[in-house]
Amino acid sequence: MEEIDVPPYFLCPISLEIMKDPVIVPTGITYDRESIEKWLFAGKKNTCPVTKQELSADCDLTPNHTLRRLIQSWCTVNASYGIERIPTPKPPMNKTQIAKLIKDAKSPQLKIKCLQKLGSIASESETNKRVMEAAGAVEFLASIVMTINTLEQVSDDGIEVLTRAISEALGMLYYLQVSEAGLKSLIGKNGEFIETLLRVMQKGNYESRAYAVLLLKSMIEVAEPMRMISLRTEFFIELVQGLKDQISQQASKAILQLLVQLCPWGRNKVKAVEAGAVSVLIERLLDCSERRTCEMILMLLDMLCGCAEGRAEFLKHGAGLAIVSKKILRVSQVASDRAVRILLSISKFSATPIVLQEMLQLGVVAKLCLTLQVDCGEKAREKAKEILKLHARAWKSCSCLPNNLL
Repeated sequence: MEEIDVPPYFLCPISLEIMKDPVIVPTGITYDRESIEKWLFAGKKNTCPVTKQELSADCDLTPNHTLRRLIQSWCTVNASYGIERIPTPKPPMNKTQIAKLIKDAKSPQLKIKCLQKLGSIASESETNKRVMEAAGAVEFLASIVMTINTLEQVSDDGIEVLTRAISEALGMLYYLQVSEAGLKSLIGKNGEFIETLLRVMQKGNYESRAYAVLLLKSMIEVAEPMRMISLRTEFFIELVQGLKDQISQQASKAILQLLVQLCPWGRNKVKAVEAGAVSVLIERLLDCSERRTCEMILMLLDMLCGCAEGRAEFLKHGAGLAIVSKKILRVSQVASDRAVRILLSISKFSATPIVLQEMLQLGVVAKLCLTLQVDCGEKAREKAKEILKLHARAWKSCSCLPNNLL
């Protein structure tokens, strides 16, 4: 087939493909709507890709009708070469249309239909998502989710409809990629919506629980420190249970990230330990082969071993010392460093004669000696050396222990 020269001004500067819905940003540059919306909203960037000038998240995207008609005419002229004419794009929804749709959804059945319609609107463009948020869709969706608190008062026939509505509303809230201001509004002053999501994690199906976790992660990322400190032990129990049940791969990673974010605050480490996090993390580490997941689990175990309760739970698990030692030099430099830090915490604060003997028998001492000889990072090597120096007398029978440490 003969090659066709596409006029360069037909191409989007971001995707380098022919524009289907060209729009002009305030800097005067034209982009394809889908590409610039992803750049601004999904990518959360605030500059014009070409000029590098600042753009606000809610800047106007003015349709370039003249250029679109030129592209459509060019497509028609070159139809014999297999070029399909781009359709005339649908204009974005406005706040009034969305607000009316929400207002009319009064019964559970109408709410289900409204959710489906909102889902269809949101899938059309990123602009629609922002318009929906501005029109009060986030508050509407949150109110549906909060009906889980009245589930016991609903008849058997209504429970199925309500459960479905809750699941769809949670999915929509996550899919909308709510702005930081919207997430802070959801958290509110008394954290009522966080408590509602906790209830979803207790009573919901796997899909609802997964969406609840993903939403919680987004909310905690923008929450004030006091909100993170005031979380109840029940919150950590549900997070740990979600990790244990492996409700979804994405949700499991979100739970690990949540725990990494929460554990440094207040007594959250102790709350996580009381929720059974140490045992579940060790179990997950036993059959984990994915690098990033291993690193996060080891990071969490390192944090939890920073308190006496965490170290006690770690040593209670028969596989704790063995699996952490095994991960040294097998996953990544970050994982090796975290694993050695865990062993250092145990060696410094919980090293009973029984524990020291177990470390020798399980090959932990031999692994630490190996760490001194290979390139695994200066931090890990120094910590391994510190552990061996601390208990050189107890491990003097180990043939691999360097003489200068005895």
